[in-house]
Amino acid sequence: MKEMTYKDAVKTAMCEEMRRDENVFLMGEDVGIYGGAFGVSVGMFEEFGKDRVRDTPISEAAIVGAAAGAAVTGMRPIVEIMFMDFTTIAMDSLVNQAAKMRYMFGGKAKVPMVLRCPGGSGTGAAAQHSQSLEAWFCHVPGLKVVVPGTPKDAKGLLKAAIRDNNPVVFVEQKTLYKVKGPVPEDEDFIIPLGEGEIKHEGKDVTIVSYGRMLPRVIKVAEEMEKEGVSIEVVDPRTLVPLDKEMIINSVKKTGRLILVNEAAKTGGYLGEIASVVTESEAFDYLDSPIIRLAGLDVPIPYNPELEKAVVPSEEQIKSAVNKTLNR
Repeated sequence: MKEMTYKDAVKTAMCEEMRRDENVFLMGEDVGIYGGAFGVSVGMFEEFGKDRVRDTPISEAAIVGAAAGAAVTGMRPIVEIMFMDFTTIAMDSLVNQAAKMRYMFGGKAKVPMVLRCPGGSGTGAAAQHSQSLEAWFCHVPGLKVVVPGTPKDAKGLLKAAIRDNNPVVFVEQKTLYKVKGPVPEDEDFIIPLGEGEIKHEGKDVTIVSYGRMLPRVIKVAEEMEKEGVSIEVVDPRTLVPLDKEMIINSVKKTGRLILVNEAAKTGGYLGEIASVVTESEAFDYLDSPIIRLAGLDVPIPYNPELEKAVVPSEEQIKSAVNKTLNR
């Protein structure tokens, strides 16, 4: 194991896969000489050269369209979209082309591309640069959606995404880039897509969370454990495919479920997880209603205090735990 930041874990995964497979390359706005908007690809241009670390024009539609074409013809592109918000400009190429081609050609066409999307709030980037749009992509058959919450998961899941023969939307929460954690140095370290992980064992209540909210939930679980409250924290890690069995088994064990993310609540992915539980045998094990803690249904404010107020806080998570336990 090596201690490294989330950002370096992402870079390590890309570098290892590019050394392993000459068909893997990185493209995006300022990913080359500049090293990426958040510095994720610093040094990669010097190692791999301009053909494999490609600076692109400022046109997300063109970038993703070119990536889809390259993937179909045998390459394995990694696309960095500077801000997740800008995927709105690339939706036709991603949703109507990349996600559909393997189906439309009877499995003969493969589209092995990864769309890296720095998303979420917490950086003061305001309404057009701070959205969490993962639910949009989960709604599109043909796309896989990954949201790692730790450096270890960032490396293992990105390597799996690069090797996958389907288009993968890889959501990186910007405020996690500087978070450090142990990461396996093994170049064969892979976390299969669709496998969740229990981050904290518990028996009183299950909290399912991912991405930026995950460290916040784990902190609450550790603090409330001192009060005699046992919280099980389940991190799905990939939203599509979803590890439904892990979530269902946890709910059957604890009898209570709280769902936490930072995306806007209405139409968000937490509703999908809630449906998975209520449509399964776990429903009969619930001792209290499912609680959803999500972002407010407002554009992300620029003001720092208002920005903080939009997403679930540790205090709100604790309050939800107390409510479901009737404390």
